[in-house]
Amino acid sequence: MTKTVLDVGNCNPDHSALSRMLLSTYDVRILRTHELRDSLELLQKEPVHLILINRKLDMDYSDGLEILKVLKKDEEWKVIPVMIITNYPEHQEAAVEAGAEYGFGKLQFAESATHERLSRYLDKKVTA
Repeated sequence: MTKTVLDVGNCNPDHSALSRMLLSTYDVRILRTHELRDSLELLQKEPVHLILINRKLDMDYSDGLEILKVLKKDEEWKVIPVMIITNYPEHQEAAVEAGAEYGFGKLQFAESATHERLSRYLDKKVTA
C-alpha cells in the first residue's frame, strides 16, 4: 500500500533530495508544505502516514519544533508519527522529548539507521 509522507519546511534542493531518497526506496507519495498553516490545511484534507519536518523552516527560518508541538497537542494528529530532519543529535533529542520519533539529518540519507527508522512507517518498494 502506498503511504503518504508530508515534507514540511524544506527548500527546493532539499525537498528534491529527500524525495529522491524516499521514492527510490519506499512505496510513497510525497506532499509538501512550508509552515504550520498550510500543513494544518493539508492534514484536514489528506490522510498522512508520516510527517517529516525540517528543523529550520525554509520560508522564515522559524523552528520546526513548533509545528511538532502543535501537532502533538491535537487529538486527531498526535497519532501520526513525526520526525525532525536535523543533523544535530541535541535537536533530535529535543524533538523526541516533544513527541517525535527519532529522525535523521540531510547528511544521513544513505545511512542504514535512517532507513531502519523510516521502514517502521513506510513500506519498501517491491523490486522485480
